[in-house]
Amino acid sequence: MTRPGTWWHLHLPLRTPLGGLPYRDVVLREGPSGWGEMSPLPGYPCDPARAAAAMEEAAFGTWPPAVRDEIPVNGIVPAVGPDEAAALAGEARAQGITTVKVKVGGPGDIDRVAAVRDALGPAGAIRVDANGAWDVDTALATIARLARFGLELVEQPVASIDDLAVVRRRLGGSVAIAADECVRSVDDARRLRRMEAADVLVLKVQPLGGVAAALAVAEAAGLPALVSSMFETSVGLAAGVALAAALPDLPYACGLGSAGLLVVDVAADPLVAVDGMLPVRRVPADPALMGPFSVPSEGVPDAGGLSA
Repeated sequence: MTRPGTWWHLHLPLRTPLGGLPYRDVVLREGPSGWGEMSPLPGYPCDPARAAAAMEEAAFGTWPPAVRDEIPVNGIVPAVGPDEAAALAGEARAQGITTVKVKVGGPGDIDRVAAVRDALGPAGAIRVDANGAWDVDTALATIARLARFGLELVEQPVASIDDLAVVRRRLGGSVAIAADECVRSVDDARRLRRMEAADVLVLKVQPLGGVAAALAVAEAAGLPALVSSMFETSVGLAAGVALAAALPDLPYACGLGSAGLLVVDVAADPLVAVDGMLPVRRVPADPALMGPFSVPSEGVPDAGGLSA
């Protein structure tokens, strides 16, 4: 249950549509601790109650102590054509970002990754994310075709922990496998660990119910972890940065450099990478920036009622 108080419901335009929508559907809350965000993605598994809990934690609670004051980030290339993929990778490189995550799992995957490799150069790291779109055989075949571009890791190539374990075993350590959507609880994390189904764990604040809850999942998995966004505003990204800052070890760049995918952010001082790094700080929303994108809602909406 959300507390009464200051909140905003916004439709923020995107540079590239996500889930068929040209905007991000976002709820922001202001509380005594700062601002929190609830913004589930279309088609992405995220329990509405957990997204609301993450927003409430940010606005009314506390985040665990940080053990670092800046976070390395990767660039993000959605499922776009090769020209746009190259442009986005080039923008990331210009910001000092040397790792780029490329969305795969549909038509044009090979050409998209090839374009990113050309734009990033031979020294850059490429990771791909299929969001569980492949079956085991398709995953193995596609990873083999992508291997020539040099892959840092493959994120959620198949949907289940069982299939993830099969893919990892059959790859024989030739590429690191990361788990994301199939881990949504401490029990899932423990099962992932028992089955040796992944090399890396990807954490997202909203689906896991907040920063503290995500840290508990990471501890249960016992794997190197990185933090990724759900294409939030800078308010939501600040929670991801807080999670990355609190992890005991952070061997990978994090997918938190996504503010640029919004045409308009909600912060006067948004979280944008400088020399490939994001500072660890809270980000206040600016009502003057939000006003033109506010949409009517009755009462305080929960995540299940948002179109995103």
